[in-house]
Parts: sequence; structure tokens; C-alpha cells
Amino acid sequence: MMTKDAVSETERMVVTRVFDAPREVVWKAWTDPKYAMQWWGPKGFTTPVYEMDFRVGGKFLICMKSPDGQEFWNGGEYREIVPNEKIVLSMYFADSQGNKVEPEHYGMEHEAIEDANDVITFEDLGNGKTKLTLIGNESMETAKTSGQVEGWNQILDKFAAVVAELGQAV
Repeated sequence: MMTKDAVSETERMVVTRVFDAPREVVWKAWTDPKYAMQWWGPKGFTTPVYEMDFRVGGKFLICMKSPDGQEFWNGGEYREIVPNEKIVLSMYFADSQGNKVEPEHYGMEHEAIEDANDVITFEDLGNGKTKLTLIGNESMETAKTSGQVEGWNQILDKFAAVVAELGQAV
């Protein structure tokens, strides 16, 4: 595990995407479990469980299921919420009860930065466009080699479809 001192903010994994939707729509798609269940997980994965207590100090538990039926669980806690602007959270690999497990439990290598939180920002670009930025809890180099960057890009592809559908309903 790396320390925050060893990895600067600029070296952390950063994935951005611009959506052709107002910030409130993008926020709703990210923070409402009925929509999040539709986009969480890489291409081909489903999300049978997405429990969230969306408040500072609230916890979440998410299960994503691979096409071959293997379950991967994530848990975490919301550390900061600025409505329509920013979410700061801890996220870790978990078992089905939300207990933290090491990535090796799922046969993965993941070098998280010690005490680093994930940060998601929602920036209103005007003209009905929103920029979402995800700052992960690992270095960009590690995220590229572990497949995290590719995974997040696949997730954001699915997210874009949910945002587009939700935007049409508004």
C-alpha cells in the first residue's frame, strides 16, 4: 500500500467524461440506486445489489456480477457530499456483509493509496453540459496496469446511456 505522501494528487488516477445533460440529471443518475444499478460495473457486468445510505457517514454496499456469475463486492463510506458538486468517499473490496477484504480475495492486485478517498466532481459547463471527474484512490500507473482505468471507462460508457435516458425523461 502506498502512502498519500508517495503519490501526489496529480499522479492519482483521474478519469473524466463530459455529458450532454444538466448537472442535476448527472447527479441523480450517480446518486439514486435505481439508476446506479444500471451502470455500476464494467461492460457485461450486472449489479444485483446497490445499497446506499447517501449522507455523510453513511455506508454503501455494492455487488457487481461478472458474465460468468462471479460476484465482486465493494463497500465504503461517504465522507463529504456537496449536492450537485462533489462526493468524497472511501471505497474498498468487501464481502457480502460489507466487511473489508483484501483485493487478493477476488484474485486481483490493487495498490490503493493509504487513507486516500475517491472524489467525484460534477462541473456545470453551461449549455446543458456536465463534466464528471473521478479521482481514484490509486496511482494512474497502477490503475492502468490493473485495468481500473479501462473498467472505469466502461462504467462511464454505461453511465452515459443511463444519463441520456434520464435526460430525455426530464
